[in-house]
Amino acid sequence: MKNPEKAIELIFDSSISFEKRCKTVFQFQVENSPIFKRFVEPFGLRANDHPASYEIPLLPIRGFKDGKIITQLNREPELTFKSSGTSDMSLSVHRVLSQKIYEAAILKEFQTYFPFEDYIVLFHLPGYDQNPHSSLIWMAKYLIESDPSGDSQFVSKEDLENLDFRFPDRKKKFLLFGAAFGLMDFLDSSKFNPIDDLEILETGGMKTHRREMTKPELRRALSDGFEIPLENIHSEYGMCELLSQMYAIGEEWFQTPHWVQVSIRDPKNPSRICDVGEEGKIGIIDLANVYSCSFILTDDRGVMNETGLFKVLGRWNSEDLRGCNFLIDHE
Repeated sequence: MKNPEKAIELIFDSSISFEKRCKTVFQFQVENSPIFKRFVEPFGLRANDHPASYEIPLLPIRGFKDGKIITQLNREPELTFKSSGTSDMSLSVHRVLSQKIYEAAILKEFQTYFPFEDYIVLFHLPGYDQNPHSSLIWMAKYLIESDPSGDSQFVSKEDLENLDFRFPDRKKKFLLFGAAFGLMDFLDSSKFNPIDDLEILETGGMKTHRREMTKPELRRALSDGFEIPLENIHSEYGMCELLSQMYAIGEEWFQTPHWVQVSIRDPKNPSRICDVGEEGKIGIIDLANVYSCSFILTDDRGVMNETGLFKVLGRWNSEDLRGCNFLIDHE
C-alpha cells in the first residue's frame, strides 16, 4: 500500500468487493497514521482486526484542522489543499501524498457522467482563485488539461454572455460548472442569451451569497435563469478533505463511486446508522483518501433513501433536527 501504483490498483478495482478493499485500507491507516490509530483504540480496534465497514469509527472532519492527518510522516505531500477561510488557524488541511490517486478519482467519476466526447466543460468559479490551495480550482485545471479537444476552459462573466459567439462551430453540449453563488450572481447582474444544449453542474456554496437558498429553490432559480429544464441541473458534492466527488444527475439525490460508501449517522451516537429517511450527519468512507484518512464524519446534514442515494440538506445544526423519523419528500 505504500506504493501508489499498488494502491491505485486496489482502490479502483471494482472486481474486488468494497469490504475487502476497505479492510485493507483500514489496516494500513491504523498501522501508519498515529492520529487514526489513537482515535480507534478506545473503540477496541487494532491493526490486525477486520471490522466490517459500518463498524469502523468515523473521524470527525475537524481532525483535518486539529492534526496532521497523514500515513507517512517522513514523506512530503505532493499536493496540499486548504479549506476557504480568513485564518490559517481555522482551516482544514489535506496533505495529499499521491497526485496520481487524486487524478484517477477525479477523472474516473467525472467521465462517467460527462465524457469529453460529448461535452465542452466551462468553469465559472469567481472567488475561488483567491485561495491558492483550493482543491476545486486544482480539479478544474486538471479536467481542462485532460480534455483532448482543448475546448474546456475557465470562463468569465463576459464569456458567458457570448457563448455562441465563442464557439460558433460547436457540435458538443455545454456543461457549465460553477459554484452556486457565482452562478446566481451572474444571473442577477448579467443578460444571458439562452443557448441550446446547455447543462449546469453546481457545486453548492450558497453561504457566501447574500441570502441562503434551499436546494429546490436554487435548482428552480438556475432552471428559470438559464432557461433550461430542471433535469439539466446537476450537483457535485466534494470538499478539500476528500479526494473523491459525488454527483446528483438531474435531481437532488447523490450517487457514490464504487470506492466510496456513504452512511447517515446519528449525531448523538455516530456509531449508529440512521434509518432510511432519518436525518443525521453524513458519514463517508473514501478509499481514495488512503494516505490521509478514509473514514470521515462530516458536519453536513443528510438523509438516505431506500435505494442508497443520499441528499445533502446543509450544514449540521442541532437546533435544525426535525425529529427522528423526518422523511424527505421526493422530487
